[in-house]
Amino acid sequence: MKLIVLCLITALFAGCAVYAPKHLDTARTAAAFESRTLDAPGLRNFLEKNLRHEITPWPPTSWDLPTLTLTAFYYHPDLDTARASWGVAEAGKITAGQRPDPSIGFTPQHHSDTAGGTLSPWSLGFNLDIPIETAGKRGYRILQAEKRSDAARLHIADAAWRVRSRLESSLCDLYAEMEAEPLLQRQEAAQAEVVSLLEARLAAGEASLPDVTRSRLALERIRLLKMEARKRLAQSRVALASALGVPKEAVDGLDISFGFIDAPFPLPAAGELRRQALTNRPDILALLSDYEAAEAALRLEIAAQYPDLRLGPGYQWDQGDDVWSIGFSVTLPVFNRNRGPIAQAQARREEAAARFAALQARVSGEVDQALAGYRALLDKLATADAALAAQRTARNSVEALFEAGETDRLALAGASLEMESSALDRLEALSGVLRARGVLEDALQRPLPLSELLPADVEANPRPEKED
Repeated sequence: MKLIVLCLITALFAGCAVYAPKHLDTARTAAAFESRTLDAPGLRNFLEKNLRHEITPWPPTSWDLPTLTLTAFYYHPDLDTARASWGVAEAGKITAGQRPDPSIGFTPQHHSDTAGGTLSPWSLGFNLDIPIETAGKRGYRILQAEKRSDAARLHIADAAWRVRSRLESSLCDLYAEMEAEPLLQRQEAAQAEVVSLLEARLAAGEASLPDVTRSRLALERIRLLKMEARKRLAQSRVALASALGVPKEAVDGLDISFGFIDAPFPLPAAGELRRQALTNRPDILALLSDYEAAEAALRLEIAAQYPDLRLGPGYQWDQGDDVWSIGFSVTLPVFNRNRGPIAQAQARREEAAARFAALQARVSGEVDQALAGYRALLDKLATADAALAAQRTARNSVEALFEAGETDRLALAGASLEMESSALDRLEALSGVLRARGVLEDALQRPLPLSELLPADVEANPRPEKED
């Protein structure tokens, strides 16, 4: 009997999981973040795996949008959070697939009347309780868990898109500030020359004091704009580091290729863009998986109205007599027949359907609105290009007249000033186009052109060992 009990205990606890503590150290995690760089070997392996070519030299001498996007996918903590949520959903599939364990009972008994001592006073009994699920409940649980896992995996793509969107926005802001700095410097130089020439004319009695004062105020405004632009440039670099998920020191001196800024691409028709958004956005596909999970939950509750079976075979040694038994039990569906949970599951399915339809309607409006705004700003950029070209032509004409001695240096400085002002207006229009393109891409949750790398194409867990 002792051997039997020992064997049973060993069998019961042999496969048990063991608790392993895992503590969080704030100082260690902060130090790990501060040590992140753009030349880590793990980052190189991740980039080469997704770009499908070797990167030489390492680190790259110039970083473009695809390379920086993959870097953000590798480092950004939002993706770690989404991957962790997917891991929880994946573990739910294990729970859903588990079969109910049987139970065993041991019932020793002592008899006071042993027929004159000729029989043992003890009776030993064992009985098993074996639950049997019916109506395919386990299959519906597994299906529900799989759909929830699919939704969580799609939320990784949704989080990846938000990371990419913030990165592209920070790159566009950085480009605008970097381009604005030399334009403002040239504008400041032209305005300073105008002020100098007017002051000389004022001293000669050929200019009025209000004209000189207005020129000086204009020069001070340009200098204030230049100081503001320098501040925004520094902020843009910090925003870039945040979008990548690395400390600011990691992007200091980083050479970035902004080829995506002016890259032309064919813009599909509004109907095609709307169809792409309504059928391919990760958040829409995630809600579709949520609806399918609700559908599986309803089928599970309908199946739950059919009772499970319980078998109870047993054995008893009763004062030298072997007694075998077979038990059978079932819950009688007399009172509720699971009507309440079925009604709740039906309501949750309708709620999921309503959320799905509402999201599709909102996305359709976002696409149309973003496309209209993008086209309007493209027209504005074309107007700014034409104005800059006209100002450049006018400046060249004034320069030719100056070289021919038919006009003075003040007119030339004024023409240069107007041209630099038009260049700044053109840069502002381009920044508006870039922001509008980002809004349109956010509405689609796809990069333009549509053939570029999608967040869903990137492996789900690039840092299984959490390299920091």
